[in-house]
Amino acid sequence: MVDLSSYLSEHDSNFRRARLPALYADFRSQRTLNPDGYRANVVAWQSALSCLAFNGLLSCNGLSSSALIIDIDDSLPRALESKQFGQPLALGTALRDAISHQKLMPVNTFLRTPSQTYSLKISSLPWNAAEWAFRQLGITNQVSSEDTVPNGRYVIISNIETACQTFKRQIAGESSRFDRVFTKLQFRKLVAHQLVPGNALTDEDIEVLLVCLARDKHMIEYDGVIIRIRDPEDELGISQEDAAMASIKELISNIRHQIEVLNGRIEYLQQETRAALERNNRVAAMAKLKSKKMTEASLAKRYMSLNQLEDVAAKIEQATDQVQLIKMMKSSVSALRSLNSQVGSGTQVEELMNQIRQQMSETDEVAAILAESTGEPIDELELDDELAVLENEAHENEEPKVERKEDNRADTQADKVRSEIDQLPDPPSEIPSSSGQLITPAIETRIANLSLGRGK
Repeated sequence: MVDLSSYLSEHDSNFRRARLPALYADFRSQRTLNPDGYRANVVAWQSALSCLAFNGLLSCNGLSSSALIIDIDDSLPRALESKQFGQPLALGTALRDAISHQKLMPVNTFLRTPSQTYSLKISSLPWNAAEWAFRQLGITNQVSSEDTVPNGRYVIISNIETACQTFKRQIAGESSRFDRVFTKLQFRKLVAHQLVPGNALTDEDIEVLLVCLARDKHMIEYDGVIIRIRDPEDELGISQEDAAMASIKELISNIRHQIEVLNGRIEYLQQETRAALERNNRVAAMAKLKSKKMTEASLAKRYMSLNQLEDVAAKIEQATDQVQLIKMMKSSVSALRSLNSQVGSGTQVEELMNQIRQQMSETDEVAAILAESTGEPIDELELDDELAVLENEAHENEEPKVERKEDNRADTQADKVRSEIDQLPDPPSEIPSSSGQLITPAIETRIANLSLGRGK
């Protein structure tokens, strides 16, 4: 059991704690006094019921509802009861509004109507006429001082739309006709459980969904037994080939399941045989071993049947691909024929190419004429002589400039040398007298000896 009131206050922004008093109160009087508030409360309850059903919370609380169908009776207000505010006093009003706007539709009406779109909506009728219409639909006690709920089983249109969108995304990559054909049982095993995550669809849910996909969304072909995902190139209706392919696919699935079961039984019998031998019970071991051999023989037959069916399925799939290829080639031939008729015969094309070549040749001839010079011819020798004279004049004018630059460079260097010489200190004019005091008698004797030596 799940406290639905607490769940809504935690997961639905429309059921904030500040709004709970208004949502659980009898807000029917706000229809004229506060239309915006009335509409907000009605929409909040409708979206809340859709969310609870889609997530499987209504069925968890003992109600007979499912992901796509809500079962409305007196137990629904009790399931939504709040510990603080009690049961919702205007829940019936919100439900009747959903019915009048076709957000909820009786299951039988939904399945039997030729289309989901009606020329006359109950919501467009005056309230008294709407009350009469409810009675005609078997929905009693719709308008009274007590806000009773309209008993019955209703399809939740918003949840159907969500499931259809999910289905559309899942089938986007399916191209082979063999992969697009199912039996109803296969559809439930392979596809349906992915449309409403975490919530298994009932048989009634699947029937309602298939009717909507075929009748309203035009995504599938459905005859009550076989389902084929539609393709623009396919013919309308379910063919015998579709039924054969779906039957083979279902039979292959069944045999694979049987093989899985037999493999499990063989492993179990093997373990039982070993256990009997450990207990020294040869009779039991022999019986288990015999059962194992019989199971292995049955398994071998299943594998043989599976191989044959898979071979047939592969050939059927190959044949369907070839049919599609032939159709495409036929359409390509028609397209090429139409295009070639627009182009014309080969002679016309060759004549056209000759005309193009002729016009291109004339264009080149005109361009060559326009490129020719229209002025008088110029003597090239005279131009060379004049150019030589100009070069000589330029050379003669350049030589004085070079000489002047060299003279200026020499003068600059001379000035630099003179400046450096002027900065040197002047030499002394005489030897200072103090230097004589440094000559000792020993030095004088050595000098004398040196002088005598030189004289010899």
